[in-house]
Amino acid sequence: MASTTETQDSGVVLGIESTAHTFSIGWVNGDGEPAPSVSASVTPQEGGIHPREAADHHVNHSGEIVQRLLSSPEFETEDISAVAFSQGPGLGPCLRVGASVARALAQRLDVPLVGVNHCVAHIEIGRQQCGVDDPVLLYVSGGNTQVIARLAGRYRVLGETHDIGIGNMLDKFARHHDIPFPGGPRIEALAERWLNANPDGSLEGLELPYAVQGMDLAFSGIMTSALKLVDGGAPLDAVCWSLQEHSFAACVEVAERALAHTGKNELLLGGGVACNERLRSMCATMAAERDGVSHVPARMYCIDNGSMIATLGRLQLLHGATTSLSSSGVRQDLRTDETDILWT
Repeated sequence: MASTTETQDSGVVLGIESTAHTFSIGWVNGDGEPAPSVSASVTPQEGGIHPREAADHHVNHSGEIVQRLLSSPEFETEDISAVAFSQGPGLGPCLRVGASVARALAQRLDVPLVGVNHCVAHIEIGRQQCGVDDPVLLYVSGGNTQVIARLAGRYRVLGETHDIGIGNMLDKFARHHDIPFPGGPRIEALAERWLNANPDGSLEGLELPYAVQGMDLAFSGIMTSALKLVDGGAPLDAVCWSLQEHSFAACVEVAERALAHTGKNELLLGGGVACNERLRSMCATMAAERDGVSHVPARMYCIDNGSMIATLGRLQLLHGATTSLSSSGVRQDLRTDETDILWT
């Protein structure tokens, strides 16, 4: 249930997202309803995301995106009450571009600056869009894989990856086979193609190990094993299917363990990998078997977007949690559980 404060009119809040490959600005109205973001994403010609190249991309596109947003007929600049930005975690050069744009905008408009936690923003846009109050969050993205629940005024990390995020793992596997960034959607398509041709879906000869310890995970080992399968002659689309089945099973396993541990009955998915239909289906099945429900927001709110930053920025603004200029430095290593949750 939303608190009374959450339903107060805050004016328009802008949100700037720049943690990795996407520069995005979105906004929420005075009632907290988000509008679609205006975004631009860098597509590396080869390899993964290079922080400096991504930052240069953000610099080159930020001015145009700001002007497009400020010229929106849906609000006047006088309606803007605050500018929120991703303060971390993320890639340092990329974060600094977003922070610089946010500072300039806040000073130009003479409104408060609100630095927010990127990971918490994924949670809050999901809660707002799906109408859930106190879920377990399965956060699956390029940079992070965590299972999270709220306790004593913080979002606590119950388990997380010990090496790389699941999205990063999928992208690395894809790059080994000349699949451009982002690799996840192409892997999903190849897996679906194989399953359509092999509806029985046998894992024989396609077995992969995966590491789950309690509610913690690891993905580098499964990626190495998948690469060896392809090198050994297994069809790429078959290995893509197996890689999804095994890595998603690990995520679902820790999510189910978190639901059991916390006694909660609602699961919320967030992060770019939450766009994957197979993962959504597996989570829905698991939750239903526990007499629970699995929720996932629309794809435009799973990927990095400025609207989620604005959503969290508005909540912090309503509770007086603004950011002074001297405290607006970015935090590459900002943890999910470092943010006080004042609005629930």
